[in-house]
Amino acid sequence: MNRREYLVALTGLSAVPWTGAMAAVPSILHVFGALPPPDRVRRVFAAGGPAAILTHVLAPDKLLGWPWPLSIEARALLAPLVRNLPMLGRLAGRGSTLPLEKLVALKPDLIVDGGAVDATYLSAAERVWRQTGIPYVLVDGRLAESARQLRETGALLGVAARGEQLARYAEETLSNRCNRAVFPRPGVYLARTADGLETPLAGSVNGECIEAACAVNVARGPGGGLARVSREQVLAWMPDAIVSQYPEFHVLARQDAFWRRLPAVRDGRLLLAPALPFGWLDGPPSINRLLGARWLASRLHDPSARTDWVDFARDFNALFYGHAPTREELMRLPGLT
Repeated sequence: MNRREYLVALTGLSAVPWTGAMAAVPSILHVFGALPPPDRVRRVFAAGGPAAILTHVLAPDKLLGWPWPLSIEARALLAPLVRNLPMLGRLAGRGSTLPLEKLVALKPDLIVDGGAVDATYLSAAERVWRQTGIPYVLVDGRLAESARQLRETGALLGVAARGEQLARYAEETLSNRCNRAVFPRPGVYLARTADGLETPLAGSVNGECIEAACAVNVARGPGGGLARVSREQVLAWMPDAIVSQYPEFHVLARQDAFWRRLPAVRDGRLLLAPALPFGWLDGPPSINRLLGARWLASRLHDPSARTDWVDFARDFNALFYGHAPTREELMRLPGLT
C-alpha cells in the first residue's frame, strides 16, 4: 500500500492535492506530507494546546512535550508519564514560540495541530511541512467533531482501539439532548480574563461549550473569534447566566457594583467552572471540554441535581488523562464543589 492509498484507507475518503500538499476532503484531518505508518509514529510534536490535549489522551507515551508551561497544580493532576514533560513552545495560535531549527532537532515523526481550520492555518501548516519535511496533520478541532477527532487521530497514531473507546464517550456526551419543548435555551455570557471583559463571540471555537450545553451565546459580533467588550455591551446583552473559569473574576463580579446590577449575578446565576488540569470550558478548546459541556448543562438546566462532580471528574480524569486524583485533591479545585 503506497502513502496515498494508506491515507484513503485511513479516512475512508478520497485524497486530493491542496496547493501541492495532500489533504483528505472532507475528512477532519488535513494532511501535509507523506504520513508514516501508524506503527512507526513514536514521537509526536503538538503544535498547540488543543493538539497537545488530543495527543495526550490518545497516546501519552508519544507526546514530546507541552506547548505551554503547566502550573504545579495542573501537573499534580496528571499521570507521572506526562507530568514532567518539558515545555517546548508552540507553532500554532497567537504567534509561534518555537524556532523551526529546534523543531527539526526534536526529530518528531509527526506534527499534530488542532483547532480552527481556515486558509491561514492551512497555509501555516503547509509552510512548516515544506520548510522542515516533517509530516503535518491539522485536525478540525470543533467540539461537535470530538468523536471523529478521537477515532481518526487515534488511527493515525496507531491507537485505534483507544480512540474508539474515547470516541464513544464523546458521542454519548454530545448526543442531541437539546429539546426545545423541554426547556428554553438560556442566554449565556462566557467571561474570560480577570476582569471578565474578554469573551468568545458566537461561532468561536472557544465558546462551543455554551451551545453544547443547550444554551445560546449572547455575545454577537463579526468575526466569531475572541473579543474585548465593554461593560455597557455586556449590560445590553443581559445574559441569563454568566460563566467563567477565572476565580478572580468570580470574586470581582460578586463585589463590583456594575456586575451586581446584572440579574445573572444578583440572582445567583454566576457560575465558576473548574480549570484544572485543563479548562473545563476552554483553555485550551480541546477534548477536555467534554467534561465541561456536561457540567455546564447540569448547572444551567438542573442546578438542584445531586450529581457528585468530584466523582464524575475523577472518573473522567482516569479515563481520559490516565490518572485518578484523590477526592481531596479534586475538592480543592475552584468551582468544583
